[in-house]
Order: sequence, then structure tokens, then C-alpha cells
Amino acid sequence: MRISVDRDVCIGAGQCALVSPDVFTQDDDGFGTVVPGRETGAGGPLVREAARSCPVGAVTVAEVTA
Repeated sequence: MRISVDRDVCIGAGQCALVSPDVFTQDDDGFGTVVPGRETGAGGPLVREAARSCPVGAVTVAEVTA
């Protein structure tokens, strides 16, 4: 799974960090970002819920196929 936040779209609502704080955080400017080292790997249902909860759709969760 590949997890990302589009900084050009993010408005800093913080829903991703509230729903899945082990994967998402907010940077010094208040924008959502993925916790370093968590960009790939198992995300679980909370990561998908964080993507759904983003009001502007800035969070992307994509399956990585080998």
C-alpha cells in the first residue's frame, strides 16, 4: 500500500491525523503529511477511513502490486 498527501490540495483540516495518528501528522504549517517511514506498507482500515474523511480528497491510498 502506498500512502500520500497532496500538499497542493491539502487545506490542513487535520482529519487524517485525527483518524489515523500513527500514519498521519501535521507539519509546522498545519498541513497533513505522512509520518516518515509510513509511506508504504500495511495501512489498515483506519488509513482508508482517513482518506475518506479528507474534505478535499488530498489523501491517496493505493494498492501496490508486485
